[in-house]
Amino acid sequence: MLLTDDGVSIEARYQPSPGPGTEPSGQLALVVGHGFSGALERPALRRVASAFQQRTAVITFSFRGHGRSGGRSTVGDREVLDLAAAVRWARRLGHRRVATVGFSMGGSVVIRQAALYGKTDEIQPLQDVHQGERTGRSPGRTDGVLGSPGDVPGSPGEVTGSPGEVTDAPAGPADGAASAGPTDGAAPDAVVAVSSPARWYYRGTAPMRRLHWAITRPTGRLVSRYGLRTRIDPGGWAVDPLSPVAAAPLIAPTPLLIVHGDRDPYFPLDHPRMLASAADPSTSELWIEPGYGHAETAASPELLARIADWAAAHA
Repeated sequence: MLLTDDGVSIEARYQPSPGPGTEPSGQLALVVGHGFSGALERPALRRVASAFQQRTAVITFSFRGHGRSGGRSTVGDREVLDLAAAVRWARRLGHRRVATVGFSMGGSVVIRQAALYGKTDEIQPLQDVHQGERTGRSPGRTDGVLGSPGDVPGSPGEVTGSPGEVTDAPAGPADGAASAGPTDGAAPDAVVAVSSPARWYYRGTAPMRRLHWAITRPTGRLVSRYGLRTRIDPGGWAVDPLSPVAAAPLIAPTPLLIVHGDRDPYFPLDHPRMLASAADPSTSELWIEPGYGHAETAASPELLARIADWAAAHA
């Protein structure tokens, strides 16, 4: 288990590259964040990890409130702490190059985490960075989106591991306040956001209206807990977190790839286009994928291979 800066235990798995004689220091590690209701042992995430492992080392984990991780889901807010713990673990394992890849809710998390922990001169403690609070860089509040389901409901299963695979992550030190900085090992070298929302509170599609019901209503949270095996924090957000579209311009100079399908049933194409417009054009790319649906469940082996190759070339 990993331990986040706010003391939440996070289940994680490391899969080294199958290439013989390759030291971690010379390898890229891909740290993968799943969508809402996904988890370490869900079939869609295991398929993504297997595809990525054909090219490089992979770390997968369950966000808080999912799978065997502790805590409760904050639907993209404090999940940046979970991702930061996984990136630090990749560094401790010896990887000098680390790229984060997030799907749906995980896509919003990788964007926000890169902005909060990235290689800029404007780093603030997480608890102080909310919508519009980053001086001179972040616009006022935007109307936004929560994440969406990453996989079908099912049992999280036993974390059993296989030869050459590390399944139990050692606990890292708890650093107290969730401060971020470019020297603490949590800054990624490249970021890939797949099927990510751009803004919070989006209800423009039927799947997102159902998701908001599951998140905001007591009955919905019961359905989420026992049907989707996802435990949601009933307190919600006291203050809106920095939105993905407000975080996107803060990522540079770290390379950013935005990937979105033209058949995404959750977030229409204005979301990736908003993110791309907000990001630094000199360090970002936008891929609109014909025929692609949503998140890890719909990602083809060919698309996953291209994402891994892009990360290897840019991290």
